[in-house]
Amino acid sequence: MINDKKETRAGYPENWAQKTSEQKRQYRLEKYMDTDGIQFIGPDAENAYKTRARRMVDALNVQEPDRVPVNLPVDDLPLRLQGLNFHTAMYDPEKAYQAVMKFNEQYSDELDYFAGLRTASGRALEFLDYKIYAWPGHGISENASGWQYIEGEYMTAEEYDDLIRDPSDFWLRTYLPRVFGAFEGFRMFQPFTNISENVHIPQLMPLATPQVQDMLQRLMDAGKAFQETGRIMKKYAGMSAAHGFPVMGMVFCKAPFDILGDTLRGTRNIMMDIFRRPEKLLEAMDVIADNMIRTILTSPNIGKICAVSYPLHKGADGWMSQEQFETFYWPPLKKMMDAFIHEGLIQRLFAEGGYNTRLEYVNEFPKGTVTWHFDQTDMAKAKEILGGQCCIQGNVPTSILLTGSAKEVKECCRKLIEACGKGGGYILAPGASASGVPLENIRAMSDAVKEYGVYRT
Repeated sequence: MINDKKETRAGYPENWAQKTSEQKRQYRLEKYMDTDGIQFIGPDAENAYKTRARRMVDALNVQEPDRVPVNLPVDDLPLRLQGLNFHTAMYDPEKAYQAVMKFNEQYSDELDYFAGLRTASGRALEFLDYKIYAWPGHGISENASGWQYIEGEYMTAEEYDDLIRDPSDFWLRTYLPRVFGAFEGFRMFQPFTNISENVHIPQLMPLATPQVQDMLQRLMDAGKAFQETGRIMKKYAGMSAAHGFPVMGMVFCKAPFDILGDTLRGTRNIMMDIFRRPEKLLEAMDVIADNMIRTILTSPNIGKICAVSYPLHKGADGWMSQEQFETFYWPPLKKMMDAFIHEGLIQRLFAEGGYNTRLEYVNEFPKGTVTWHFDQTDMAKAKEILGGQCCIQGNVPTSILLTGSAKEVKECCRKLIEACGKGGGYILAPGASASGVPLENIRAMSDAVKEYGVYRT
């Protein structure tokens, strides 16, 4: 039970500054396990909640829980079972909500899993004229299972200085108009960076132009569409916990190299920047890291968040040499991680691709502060190198989940549990997101942890 009941507006106890990083981490985990304020559907749900929360915390602390936790690749299954697709979820979230609830009513007890409602408003994205992604019914087939990224050079090499000098002005007047057609009107404004306490009329004159007025109307239309989706998702809020399934609060983050490489310079250009303008690249990543730290640590209710989640895109084996990884990719990422660890936030790193050549280099954090989710990394090697300090998870191949038999999936899970489960700190999980996994293969993963992953009875 948490003793620090009196909290600040951010959700921290008043004595937060006096706590060590380990005490802060423990506070966040206790907050995750705390059942105060949850309206359970019954005593069985409350007991199940406590068991599941304790199981996950033990794994994150690199200890042996009652059994191996599991993250199931349910993804779009609740929609598919009702004959729906992602397009329906994005444009008719009420139908998606009903499908998810039907799935939970039928399968949550069997699978030990409570599916969530995850969707974005397709109508809002259309109002905004979002250019970085295509989505079902907008750029790709309505039957497509997810998003498709549209890579481009959204920041030129000459604009590094603009980003470094004044990130907010660069985002507002240069970057956003390039990736959202609706933000085109921001190009008409002068920088607001040096505005005084007296608002200068010339700086606001663009408000009188048709371009800016059209922009504001489109933003209002998008806001109403987001509001409608939020109204439906609000109906789902708290249901998981009420049924005995804890949800760990997380915030999303990215490595500074990936921020620049994914949606600013593009893959080809940032790899050339390593050779053509390395100092400028390093300076820009340092600015991005500082801004990300500040943004996340000042987020509303950050005191109620347990973890920071990162998808690692361009640091995998083969993307760059080990020297380049140690120079460009890892240091700015580690800077952010260290800052968040100091505030007690667990770092959840999704290592896309393989990280076999990186494992020994990245093992430099206090026990229990980092969890690695691996895609194609040698899990036995990861357990040997990282397993004493970090929780690890993943590596059930997408290919087996999608095309293998239930027997093959279960056997794969058995081998992973035997290789990685000893001593605790292991979560069974797919290597990557996998839309279209058959129900019987999801059952096989759930059955595997119950049969092979038990530490104690």
